[in-house]
Amino acid sequence: MSNNIVVDIKNAVSRLPEFRFSRPLNWTIKKGEQWAVVGPNGAGKTLITNIMRQNYALKEGGVYLKNCSQAAGFIKSIAFKDIYSLAGFRHSYYQQRWHSTETDEIPLVEDFFRKVIDTEHFKELIAFFGIEDLLSKRIIFLSSGELRKFLIVNALLENPRILILDNPFIGLDTASRKLLAGMLDEMVSFKEIQIILLLSNPDELPEMITHVLPVRNKTVYPGMLRPEFLRDNTLVESLFPAPVETMELPAGETRQSSHTITFSMVNVSIKYGEQTILSNLNWEVRNGEKWALLGPNGSGKSTLLSLVFADNPQAYANTIYLFDRKRGSGESIWDIKKRIGYVSPEMHLYYQENVPAWQIVGSGFFDSIGLYRKCNTGQELSALKWMAVFGIERLKDRPFLSLSSGEQRLALLARAFVKNPDLLILDEPLHGLDISNKNKTVHIIEQFCKQAGKTLVYVTHYLHELPPCIDRRFELTKPV
Repeated sequence: MSNNIVVDIKNAVSRLPEFRFSRPLNWTIKKGEQWAVVGPNGAGKTLITNIMRQNYALKEGGVYLKNCSQAAGFIKSIAFKDIYSLAGFRHSYYQQRWHSTETDEIPLVEDFFRKVIDTEHFKELIAFFGIEDLLSKRIIFLSSGELRKFLIVNALLENPRILILDNPFIGLDTASRKLLAGMLDEMVSFKEIQIILLLSNPDELPEMITHVLPVRNKTVYPGMLRPEFLRDNTLVESLFPAPVETMELPAGETRQSSHTITFSMVNVSIKYGEQTILSNLNWEVRNGEKWALLGPNGSGKSTLLSLVFADNPQAYANTIYLFDRKRGSGESIWDIKKRIGYVSPEMHLYYQENVPAWQIVGSGFFDSIGLYRKCNTGQELSALKWMAVFGIERLKDRPFLSLSSGEQRLALLARAFVKNPDLLILDEPLHGLDISNKNKTVHIIEQFCKQAGKTLVYVTHYLHELPPCIDRRFELTKPV
């Protein structure tokens, strides 16, 4: 292999048919090149890098790494779900982060770095990402953006030759996205490391990327220079076609809600140990209002929403009204949840049920992480209709964990809508979706919220992605 070639994939064909592309995979990465694999959800981006990392046995062809026979150590890959590879975390559950008495066994961030915490390399990375304050937090309390930074730092400490980042910018606020782009620039300028980004949005291509590998429907297009790709509007449009006009939404079975106050918080304060998350917060949302909930990573958005969705027991120690009723006045958490459709990056992270995708959607009727009760015929039909609305009906019998992260997000979105809720809480709902699916989802939200008596709380770090129906904003600031 030429001294200038770092990775060379030649005529690779996976032994298992489900891991194959339309034609043998060929891809050469040379020294100094920084690549982005760009394509829509389910196109095969992760499949390409799994072949590079030698995760699949090959029927034909091979993967060649410079001066290395094994990908482990040479190539590191980061995806949001990689938190499950960390010891002590895989047995935690979604609501556990809000139950302080059940988190004592969950490690602190600094526990993962004990061996390197005094090294200059570690100090440089922590300072550059501005996450010194995360060291004393338990992993389970990290926001989606904080968690992403943690995983990146954890990988960089091993000094890999190739670093693969799966949609690294999603879940980060504006300042953190700029910081990450700057960090990537610095890494490739001063360290012998090459970056591969997996992107579902060509608008997120940072300037440090030199080459693009387009992919769609398990067909890999020829690699090209970044400027060439950005000029090829025909190619970009073929990768991300405009969504077909959304079909009519399924008719809801519930009656229009007659409540006046969807939720109200009066001088709400939340602390965990010495750490203050929310302080004297006041917010009232009335029936039918459409709100954006904004704020940087770590400002308490997820904690606030956990109070509304009845996941956080500290709601009982505060003055909170839900659907005209004071919290703790005799209602069950299921009385609350049945009126709310909810999706978030954290829910996606913990949703590890490997059942057919339609059952994931159907679990929305029971507000469970997994389907433990059987849907009746009408509920199953409704689940399939909502899958069709989001364009994933073809995936109905596929195991959930076999779907791409974008396809999983679409299934969880359908789950949020399936019971025709009074309150829709969408925490970064477009997280990981390609351009076409983002546009489709925003259109679905707009259609749904045109119905009388539908209240919306929408969380995002991308103001340009806010649905047009939103006309109110509530912004949190990060506690000092």
